[in-house]
Amino acid sequence: MIKDIKGLHHVTSMAGDANTNNAFFTQTLGLRRVKKTVNFDAPDVYHLYYGDEAGTPGSVMTYFPFGQMPKGSRGVGEVGITEFAVPTGSLGFWSDRLASQGVTGLNKDTAFGETRLSFDGPDGDGFALVESEARDRAPWTGNGISHDTGILGFHGARFRLRDVDATGELLGFMGYQKGETAGDVTRYVIEGGNAADTIDLERVTGAAPTANQGAGSVHHIAFAVEDRAAQLRVREALMDTGYQVTPVIDRDYFWAIYFRTPGGVLFEIATNEPGFDRDEDTAHLGEALKLPTRYEPLRAKIEAGLPPIAN
Repeated sequence: MIKDIKGLHHVTSMAGDANTNNAFFTQTLGLRRVKKTVNFDAPDVYHLYYGDEAGTPGSVMTYFPFGQMPKGSRGVGEVGITEFAVPTGSLGFWSDRLASQGVTGLNKDTAFGETRLSFDGPDGDGFALVESEARDRAPWTGNGISHDTGILGFHGARFRLRDVDATGELLGFMGYQKGETAGDVTRYVIEGGNAADTIDLERVTGAAPTANQGAGSVHHIAFAVEDRAAQLRVREALMDTGYQVTPVIDRDYFWAIYFRTPGGVLFEIATNEPGFDRDEDTAHLGEALKLPTRYEPLRAKIEAGLPPIAN
């Protein structure tokens, strides 16, 4: 069993309009934009990162806004809901705030003893706010959001799968403990890591369609390891078990490896090092367009092709 996974690192999705995406996460949800860079494989597209003050692993939602990309269709074989943790007692504030700003899909319920508020993102993304203990996490405040109501980071994520058993076995190998089952949903929790430590697997039966990726779809979900040595141990263990894992890829702010799960979801293992302050002071994260070294000679052309984003 792998012992190096620390919970979630980040979740990366796809979007349509960059300014709509930026406004939703920085103004409606009140997260901090901690990095403005480009898709390393398609530098004509932004890669935007939102999180807490420092972009702490376990707090960061990232997006590729592809402009006129068609919306994805929801279904089986995807991360259906990305869950953020908010302070206990704050869902009344969030319900009123989201409703006043025209956010759709609002639904309050309880799962595994936790009160939660589901809602849609601007491209039909599936989200939920879950009331949780702070666990040494502090929110980014501003835009009408206080310390007592702000998003603390991720709570976890919910996958929608036909066969949850194979993915559950993988999560167990990655260090997650199988917990309670409520209806069609089984909870897995990792101990001893960060507070973004929950994965729920929803078993989908019947003739549900397979998800098709597009704007509003999760592209991949990343799990945190402390450093590159831990990442190499995880890579070796996964490959020994038969998974096809990519070589280590330098993403400037972390190193990454990727592999496809039995349920079709793309997993990444990302290092906590070096962090988002490697090329910007913490006080000014997310302000300037940052490019990988190989794209610096093309900066003028890249900047000219990207839509301006309001701060």
